[in-house]
Amino acid sequence: MCICKMIKKESFIRYSILIISILLISTGVYRDEVSTVLKKAINICLECIGIG
Repeated sequence: MCICKMIKKESFIRYSILIISILLISTGVYRDEVSTVLKKAINICLECIGIG
């Protein structure tokens, strides 16, 4: 297998994952799930500290 084909395949996989992740993040922001995730993160942090 040629090294050029391996590099092209790796680049394709990297950019595909990047595009998919950007699409999923955009979907979450569009659905206003940012506040839900932030609330859950705050609750988890407070429970770890022992305050919540």
